[in-house]
Amino acid sequence: MKILLAEDDPKQLMPLQTVLSQAGHSVDGVKDGETAQWLLGEKEYDLLILDWMLPRISGVSLCQQYRAAGKTAPVLMITAKDTTLDKVTGLDAGADDYLVKPIDIMEFMARVRALGRRSPLWQGDTLCLADLELHLDALTLERQGVIVSLSSQEFQLLEYLMRHPRQVLTRNQIEQAVWQWGSEPESNVITVLVRKLRQRLQIVAAADWIETVYGMGYRLQPPESS
Repeated sequence: MKILLAEDDPKQLMPLQTVLSQAGHSVDGVKDGETAQWLLGEKEYDLLILDWMLPRISGVSLCQQYRAAGKTAPVLMITAKDTTLDKVTGLDAGADDYLVKPIDIMEFMARVRALGRRSPLWQGDTLCLADLELHLDALTLERQGVIVSLSSQEFQLLEYLMRHPRQVLTRNQIEQAVWQWGSEPESNVITVLVRKLRQRLQIVAAADWIETVYGMGYRLQPPESS
């Protein structure tokens, strides 16, 4: 999933961003509501994780604005506020779930998985294209009984390609989907990542499924016989 994580405390932000990335998610981590607001106008996300007390614009206000704009991605509110009235306020602002600090990482990831199942892109724990399977919980691909482990970025790229099969995806679209905000890749990094993913796909005899569309980008195109 593409996730926006807005948390002003670096001691909270970095561990949460790390554990989400290790689980195969592409995470834009920001420390204030103003930056989060700008990103919400620039990108589409599968899940928002918003701290209530963000500087400049609160998480509650961001959630209200997001819902007022007609956006439907799930929202998880994280906060130290733990009264019933606070929870009602957060949920009435449009949040789907509410997690009180201090955050237990196992519970946090369980909430993320549960909210991910509410995303319009949710298709189960396994994505399938022809006879190629991508296991979202294990960061592995499988074809004809052969299982291959993927790095986090390889997984994110293949997931993005499989969610947009047979479509030409530009380098800019891939950059937006796979790289975290503020860590934009150098000019050849996408080429290198595609090459690494093709090497993983070669193990299951599917390297040629990724087509290079010169001057445009890449396309995941299974053969007609698959």
